[in-house]
This record gives sequence, C-alpha cells and structure tokens, in this order.
Amino acid sequence: MRILTVLCLLVMTSSFAQKKILQNEDKGKWNRIRNVNISNSGDHVLYSLEKGEKDQTIQLLEIDGDNIMSYQRSKGGQFSYDSKYAIFRVNAWKDSIREMKRRKVKKKNLPKDTLMIYDISSKALQKIPNVKSFRLPEKWSGIVAYTLEAAKPKKKDTAKAKDADTLKTKKKTKLKKVSKDNGFHVVIRDLKSGVEDTLKYVHKYSLAEEGRHLVYASSGVVDSLGGGVYHYDVDKKEKTLLLSSHHKTKYPQLGISESGKRVGFVVDADSTKSLIKKPLLYAWNLGDSNGKVIVASENNGTDLLVSADERLRFSKNEKRLFFGLRTTPIVQDTTLLDEEIVNVEVWTYDEPRLYTVQELDVKNDKKKAYLSLYDFDKNKMVQVATTDYDFVRYGDEGNSDYAVIGNGTPYQLQSQWTAQLPRDLQRVDLNTGERTEIANKVYGGSSISPKGKYLYGYSRKDSTWFTYNLKTLKYQALTKGRQFYNELHDYPDDPYSYGTAGWTENDEKFLIYDRFDIWAFNPETGTSENLTNGRASKLRYRYLRLDNEERSISMSKDWILSTFNEDNMYGGAASFNPKRQAIKQLIEGPYVYERPWFAQQDKKGRLLFTRQSFTEFPNLWSTNLSFKSPKQITDANPQQEDFNWGTAELVEWTSLDGKPLRGMLIKPENFDPNKKYPMIVNFYEKSSNGLYRHRPPSYGRSTINYPFYASRGYLIFNPDVHYRDGYPGESAFNCVIPGVTMLIEKGFVDKDNIGVQGHSWGGYQIAYLVTKTDIFKAAESGAPVPNMISAYGGIRWWTGLSRQFQYEHTQSRIGGTPWEYPQRYVENSPIFNIDKINTPLLIMHNDADGHVPWYQGIEFFVSLRRLGKPSWFLNYNDEPHWPLKWQNRIDFNIRMTQFFDYYLKGAPKPVWMQRGVPAVEKGINQGYEYLDSDQD
Repeated sequence: MRILTVLCLLVMTSSFAQKKILQNEDKGKWNRIRNVNISNSGDHVLYSLEKGEKDQTIQLLEIDGDNIMSYQRSKGGQFSYDSKYAIFRVNAWKDSIREMKRRKVKKKNLPKDTLMIYDISSKALQKIPNVKSFRLPEKWSGIVAYTLEAAKPKKKDTAKAKDADTLKTKKKTKLKKVSKDNGFHVVIRDLKSGVEDTLKYVHKYSLAEEGRHLVYASSGVVDSLGGGVYHYDVDKKEKTLLLSSHHKTKYPQLGISESGKRVGFVVDADSTKSLIKKPLLYAWNLGDSNGKVIVASENNGTDLLVSADERLRFSKNEKRLFFGLRTTPIVQDTTLLDEEIVNVEVWTYDEPRLYTVQELDVKNDKKKAYLSLYDFDKNKMVQVATTDYDFVRYGDEGNSDYAVIGNGTPYQLQSQWTAQLPRDLQRVDLNTGERTEIANKVYGGSSISPKGKYLYGYSRKDSTWFTYNLKTLKYQALTKGRQFYNELHDYPDDPYSYGTAGWTENDEKFLIYDRFDIWAFNPETGTSENLTNGRASKLRYRYLRLDNEERSISMSKDWILSTFNEDNMYGGAASFNPKRQAIKQLIEGPYVYERPWFAQQDKKGRLLFTRQSFTEFPNLWSTNLSFKSPKQITDANPQQEDFNWGTAELVEWTSLDGKPLRGMLIKPENFDPNKKYPMIVNFYEKSSNGLYRHRPPSYGRSTINYPFYASRGYLIFNPDVHYRDGYPGESAFNCVIPGVTMLIEKGFVDKDNIGVQGHSWGGYQIAYLVTKTDIFKAAESGAPVPNMISAYGGIRWWTGLSRQFQYEHTQSRIGGTPWEYPQRYVENSPIFNIDKINTPLLIMHNDADGHVPWYQGIEFFVSLRRLGKPSWFLNYNDEPHWPLKWQNRIDFNIRMTQFFDYYLKGAPKPVWMQRGVPAVEKGINQGYEYLDSDQD
C-alpha cells in the first residue's frame, strides 16, 4: 500500500511538473464566447469565438453539441425567424487589413464584407460580396434585406472613350453615384428561391415587426425622378409611392407599425440654406393613395416644431403614432467672422445644470424633443410632454389611457451633491390631453405597470416601494417600515432596493425582492405574501425571464428562478409553481449559472446556459426546463489543461473592530502547504460572492489576472471590506490587515514578500494603507485619490458632474462637505501622511481619465518623488480611466508583472524601472529588457 501511495504521489507531482506556467503572451490565446443565439425551433446554436484582437470564428452546432459548420473571420451571426437559415458576414483577415493600412491603402479600397447565407437543412452556403449591412425580420421569415457598398468605379478604356467623343450621339441620362448623400442600394432577397428585388438609392428603411412589409426613403434613380417614400409589399414585390419629392428632400424619421399597414414619416423638403427647418409629419394607411400631412411645424396648436430627431413609434393597437415636438433652434449669426465671435463660458451659481454638464449635453439639447402623439381615431394631436415636464412614461405598449410626465428641474441643482433627483409628477390623459397633478418632489416614481394601471417606484428617502392608481390617483405605500432595502448598506446615503421581478397579468400583483425572497403585493391595498421563503436557509431567489415577448408574469405557468446560497456561494436554478407555491430545486453546485437563452417556439422547452467556476470556463450547456441531464456543448479553451492554474476558496476572519469578514484566497494548482509563497492582495469593496466566477487569462485594463499570477506561484487574497461612515481609509485598514495577518499565521505566506494592487477606489485604499503599514513590500495603485480635499472640487469629465456627491453620499463615504468635516478629509487623504510611506509604488493614471482627475495621480507621484520614495508613474496618453487600446493593455500587464516579480520574487530589474523611458524614446524603446544582476 505504501508503494502504491508513493507511486500515486509521483504521478501527481509529475503531472503538475509537466504543466506550463502562464506567460504574458499566453493571455492572448484565450477565447471568449460572443453573440450566442439559439434558434426559435430549439434545434441549433450559433455563436462566435473571439480570441483577443483576432478575427472571430462563427460556430453552428446542433443543440446536443454536434458541429455543423464553422467559418473564420466572421461576425454578426443570426438565425432566420423560421430557424432554417444562419446568416452572417465575413471580411478579410484583420492582420491583412492591418498590413494594407500600413501600406497606406485608402479606406474606400479596403476589402468589404461578404454576406453568407447558410441553408441548415441542405448545408448549402451562398456568398454575396460587397455588403455593407443586413437585416432580418423579427417575427416573420423568407427574406433577408441587405445594403450594398458603393461599387468601385471601373477603369475607363481610353481608346473607346476617344472614339465615343467623335460620335455625336444624343446625351443619355446620367445615373447618380451610390454614396452616403445619394443613398445605397438595398436588396430584398428571397432566401428559398434566391430571387432578388433591388431598391435604389435608399437613405433608410424599416421592416415591419410582424407584417410582411417595409418602408423606405429614396433619393430617386436620377435627381429628377423617383425620389420619395415608398411602402413595399414583400409578397407581391409591389412598391407604393407614398410621397414624391425632389432629390434634396430629407426623411429624417421613418416608422412602420407591427402589421406594416400604417406608416409614419417626417419630411424636410426645405432645400434652402435656412438654419431653421420646419419638417412635416406624414402618415399613410394601407389602401390610401398617398401619405397625408397629419402634423405641421406651423399652426399645430403649439409654438413647437415637428422634431426631426425623435423616433417614430406606433402603439401596439396601431391607433396612435408617437412623435416629438421641439423648440425653435437658437442659431448663430452667419455673417460674423471667427474673430468677431465672443468665446467665453459663463457659469452661474444657481443654474440647474453645471456648465460642464451642459457642454456634454449640447448635442442632445439641440435635438431635445417633447413626446406627443397623433390619434388616428380622433384625427387629432395630443401634446404629452412639455418644456417643463419633459420626462415621460406610458404603459400597455402605447395603448394605455394615461401617461405620467415629470419635472426634475427644480431639484437638479441640489442633485449635484445629493446624487438623487426627485420630480414633480402629473398625469396626462392620452385621449384628451388633460393634465392632473399627482404629487410634488417624488423620489423614484419612474415606471408604469405593463397594462398602464399604476405608477410605481422605490423612494430611497423613506426606503419604500409605492404605487399610484392612475385612474383614482390613490397613493399606496407597500413596504414602509419593512426591510426591502439593502441590508448590507454602508454608505452615508439612503439605501437602494433589491429591485423587482415585475408584474403579474393584468397588473394584479407587483412582485418585489427583498434580500432573499420574492414577495407578491396587492398594488391597491398593500397586502403581501412571501412566495419563496428562502431567508431561513439564506437562499436567494430571483425570477428569470425566458420569453422575449413577456410583458407580465403568468400565474398559471411554472417560473424558473435563479438561486444563490449566501453561506456556501453555490449557484443554481429552481422551478416555482405559482398556484401551489411549490419550489423545486433543479440544479445547484459550486458554480455560477448564468444567461439562459430560451428557444421561443420550441415545445420541448430547450434552452442554453453557462456554468462557470474559478477553474471552469463559462462554456455553453444545453438542457430543457427540467434541467435534467444538462450537456456541455462547447469547449472554448481546451488549452487550459496544459497550464498550471489555481484554486479558489473562502476564508474567514474578524476585523479590528469586531466584524466577521470573508474573502477569497487563490492558491496555485500545485500548492504545497509546507512551502511559503509570495502573495498579492487585491480588493475593491466586497467580492467574496464571486468565489466561483471564472477569470480567464486576459490583458486586464486595471487589475491583476488571478490565474496568471497563481500559475506563476503567487497567492492572491481578495478581502471584503465593510465601511464606517466618515472613515473609509480606516475601514479598509481594519478589514484588510487582519485578513493578511490571519493568512500569515497559517504558515504558507512569505510575510516578507507581500504586495497589494487595486484600481480607482481600490487604488485610493491602497494609497491610504501604505501610509499606515509597512506590511506590503510593493504596491500598484491605479487612478488613486491621495487628496480628498482637492478631489472634492473636481469634475468627472465623462459626465461633467461635480465630484461632490461622491464624497458626501456615495463611494468615498466622508458623509459631508470639507467645511462640515475638515478633519475627516484630512485623515482620509494619504497626501498628508505621504512621508510615512516606505513601500515602493507603481502608479497608473491616464490623462483622459473621465472618472478620477488625473492630477490626483500627479499629486501622489510628485510628492513621492519630492521625498525620494521609489515610485513609477504610468500615463497612457489619451486613454480614459483604464487603458483600452490593445497595445497599451499589453504594456501595462508586462510592466506590472515585472514590477511585482522584481520586488516579491527577486527577479531581475527591468530597464524602465532603472532609468524610466525618456521622452525622446517614447513609443520607440519600452525598456522591458532586464538589467544584468551587477547593475541592479
């Protein structure tokens, strides 16, 4: 027996020894599964494999996993509605296109896409070159509509041209060029027969959702012929001219009803240079000889113009057409020269929006529209929104009697520091236009029930879900005094809710989540019932929407629920019978189960889902609604078996202020408890719920890659942090440091080689920690905030918002202003204790960061530099909060690896850490090469 045991150990050791260690270049070898589709029939699966920046490969499978077809350099795969065809596009290899760009080939001469039509039953593949885009009908079959690119001009035969010049022939009508200005040709192809019909010089088109019709706008075959809006009957291949106009006419909006029997379109026929356009709204009904003006920009009963930018939408019953009205645009005096135009920003202390927000909103503000409708039965327009009450919600897919409009402007100024925007609400009768006040300063009243009977929402101010009956305007508090808000809330602000599952049929019950369960509330009386009772076992239930068309939840059919066990972090799925209120666990285990794709027309109830763990990639699995005998049908990354990976486990300890805590510990696959390992601590807020989440090797933009570092012999520790209002830095210290010491006490952590890494909020906490402890030998701090006082007055440049709300109420958790709590700002700002830092630091902060002002990173670095503290600063030019460009992400991963390997594993020092990369060498020499040991 002893001999057998020794042999087994030798075999195990040998198998580990044979496994490769992940290198940075290996990160680009991992595939991701993209664009997953299950056919409506449930028989087939279509998805793409994407490897880094390389070309995608489309895969077509039987539902049981048998491969039918694969095609490289493909994109955008879809099934036809009847599940008979798979349609996608292919292009030239990305590497070959890159080489063409290197040769300065013009964009117009680069290879164009080819449309691929695959007949699943016959396995026949049709190829159509030079395709710009394609569309498939949502709820009918038989055709594909595709747009052709502009054809390359043919080279002229100069000899024939000279001969032609000598002939005096009658001048022929010259056809226009296909272009963005003139339009592109759209081809309607019958998928079975291959018969095609070409619609010429199309600017835009729209397919009906259910009826076999489409509408399109064309500039005409020649400038003087055929321009206008057309209705096209797919079965009859019949075009009906709805409006004829000159070739300079613009048709900014087209809309078609679900059946295809009604069409709406906005027309701007003004060919002058006028800066104020006055479009007309037209409508057409099947059987009409042509379209008719239903709303004009003048004399429409308001002082507003028809919007050219608001999308046209028909109500479900097709009795209403929703459109937009807009104010008259503010125009520039075109006679002014550039040197005569005053270029100054005027910021005002009491304007609702900060000027920086206004700047980002200029484009949208210029297009801002106010929702209105045209009632075909009554032949009248109803203005729904106004310039004050511009927020709109309506129900029953546009069929409802009422809409709710809101005005948040009176509260917009204070929202820059409260991060909450209440609204004054009014009800609008969509039949008459009559307006009635609902309430003022309502927090969270932003949704309408599916049938349009109730306005509902969650008020963070009093942590209450509520309803308003839109007929009687009766208010009903549903959860007041009960804990349907976040029980783990640790911000100096009002807590968020857990959300809702939705409404049952006919708006009878409103389904609200608490931490664990689904509750059914009577929206009229507020009485409630717990449907799932998961709290006692700490099992969380959430409704999974499988039907793409579902607007309300049936009480006569079984539901599928996701489950999550807070004790052991197991995921799963369960069925729930609403009539018997019976729950049956269908599947459960140490995995994350996600993303059910349900076959919409399959009587067998087949579906796809993903299952993942730290060691298992989220491949696709097929099953049915019983979840019996699920089968893995993809294997996206078989190469993982060749590499030394890692394992994930849950660890527990107690914070310095007595709170029980949890965290994740990642160990190398070949972990030996008798050895000591370097460790990197990586954290943000709370991550232990992600114990079974897979983290494939990748060139991460802001954080360490767990399997990569585990493969290389590191431990990774990710501790949860619980915060105390006003003391975020101290809270991080109280939670993280005892977690680290707990692991050191286990004997397998090399206490002299512990690093720490984090980004943004994590970067701030790391900057704070290294001012309070020398336990870390090296630290990487990404986009940190070392100075909360200067950061408080900064701008989040991606949104234009003031950063005040972040410190007073949200993530930074100070709980007030610098003049209310000056000491809190000082105590939580690492800049005031930077002289106490003894840990070498790598800082990454980019100059286009729209989240955290990048001068914060500069403040941090130049202070360290002033004190002679070992530190390096990475700024990826023109990159945002994280490097997004592929080459920059690779660079960041290499430098971070070299930094930690040098300090924690004694690896050689790279040149860039010794001498930096001088400005004259930027983009030329990266300094990755290692110094000789005697130079270190």
